[in-house]
Amino acid sequence: MKTMETTAPISATEPDWRREKRVPGRYEPAKKLLAALRRYQRLKTSGSIVARALRPLAVLRHRFWSAVTGADIPLDSQIGGGLLLPHPNGIVIHPDARIGPNCLLFQQVTIGMGGRKPGAPVIGGHVDIGAGAKILGGVRIGDHALVGANAVVLDDVPPHATAVGIPARVVEPKQ
Repeated sequence: MKTMETTAPISATEPDWRREKRVPGRYEPAKKLLAALRRYQRLKTSGSIVARALRPLAVLRHRFWSAVTGADIPLDSQIGGGLLLPHPNGIVIHPDARIGPNCLLFQQVTIGMGGRKPGAPVIGGHVDIGAGAKILGGVRIGDHALVGANAVVLDDVPPHATAVGIPARVVEPKQ
């Protein structure tokens, strides 16, 4: 059994692609959705004729898995590697939002516009966002921060902090 002392901390800068890797024989629609998203983005950056021909199929695959999961994650999203979506139902991400590597988003999370600050949210690396949380406007969430369930974040959250409530407030540093 591993203890907290022997477990390596999760990086806020280097994506852990193993987190997005599918386990054979398991039904994991969130990982299929992310795979479709990553495939489309790879095809879009490739300049080959074959990639251009395969892009419509990648779009259809993304739409299929979006419908299955109930998540609204645009094809051109800026999402770092290692994203975990244990329950992707109802997740909405604005196309201009940026999400760092190794983040965790639970169900019904909204990352979008409309807060006190103009612009789209910027989420740091290894940020855990609880179920039903809303992150609105041009706020910045620091690396290794926690956002509590149903919190409405309208102001910046510093690194290693925990934000809870409506509107969200920082309650204590994360150890």
